[in-house]
Amino acid sequence: MRKTTSLLLASVVAMSSSTALVGMALADDISFILCGDAVDAKHQQYINDWNAANPDDKVVPEVVGWGQCQDKVTTLAVAGTPVDIAYVGSRTLKQFALNDLIVPVPMTDEERASYYNFVPETVTFDGTQWGIPVAFTTKALIWNKGLFEAAGLDPESPPTTWAEQQEYAKTIKEKTDADGFGLVAKTFDGTVHWFLHWVYTNGGSVIDADGNITLDSPQNLEALTALKDIVPYSEEGPTAYEQNEVRAMFLDGTIGMMHIGAGIVPLIKETDIKWGLATLPLGPDAKGPGTLLITDSLAVFKGTGKEDKAIEFGKFFTAPDRQFAYETQFGLTPLRPLPQVDELVAANDYWKVFIDSIEYGGPEPLFTDYIGFQNTIIDMVQSVVTGQAEPAAALTKAAGELEQYK
Repeated sequence: MRKTTSLLLASVVAMSSSTALVGMALADDISFILCGDAVDAKHQQYINDWNAANPDDKVVPEVVGWGQCQDKVTTLAVAGTPVDIAYVGSRTLKQFALNDLIVPVPMTDEERASYYNFVPETVTFDGTQWGIPVAFTTKALIWNKGLFEAAGLDPESPPTTWAEQQEYAKTIKEKTDADGFGLVAKTFDGTVHWFLHWVYTNGGSVIDADGNITLDSPQNLEALTALKDIVPYSEEGPTAYEQNEVRAMFLDGTIGMMHIGAGIVPLIKETDIKWGLATLPLGPDAKGPGTLLITDSLAVFKGTGKEDKAIEFGKFFTAPDRQFAYETQFGLTPLRPLPQVDELVAANDYWKVFIDSIEYGGPEPLFTDYIGFQNTIIDMVQSVVTGQAEPAAALTKAAGELEQYK
């Protein structure tokens, strides 16, 4: 029996009459939903190469905007007219799997070992892998060297601990016209990611491999307390800002530090800001450099009759050399430690900070109702940021609420 959750029910309610077929795929084709505005040129080449070698199992892609992509994939699956393979956020895989909507993606030990540590774990639960990683991001600290210098701080020495991060943010706030730290706390999924930066830089976790909620821990209390303590030195009203909005403030030179992915680099190179990147500052219980490991993946849907061929295509599409060529084009963290990565780091040394923290990173937690999990964490963070709740009480409350979503 399917365990239907609120997200899936909402998708059925939202279902429109346009769900019968995907794109112009014929019965013998492999339908493929990609998220975005257009099929990237490299991805189109990979599809063309597959189609040339597999004329009886051609892949027909359909592009759906980021805002609607996940909903459409879910709606098609629940309606019984699933796409063969689709680009999804890995955080949704557990929910799809427990609702019997997708099939496992078997990988050999060699295939799993080809990825960086913990990347396969972002698509795995109960010992089964449910997706093929297709995009990967990690986080680092970026700082404005000019604002450091104006505040009397060493522009070449970023903070390495939470305590230093708060001290430097306070100094910038008090001695310049800028805010010391950019804090993300809007009602948006980025707020969950932001909190997880703190969790994974202090050896914390949210849910363990056995499905036990581990949110209410000393490590996470330290994380939520540190987040609260830096609020006075951040931009005013952080609950109004998501990551891209805070990033825009940093690019305008009005914020001294923030946590960010590698996608900021081409943008900041267009400014006059002197900047640096370092691994995220660490909490008192950290075991090493940490980061949130976010992957998107390819999910293969059940009941199409083309599951095996879709898995074969997914592995072809994300083969190491193809995947690396795509990653470097879009500033994504490499999924695998290929020889080309060493060349990438040698040419652009900032990449080292995004790779070094993988070893101690942690995944987006997998829940049966990710939206429920997301809303619980956002409510927790916002209650602390706005002073409506103390960290200990907010953490305990959130941990209790998460039991229904695991």
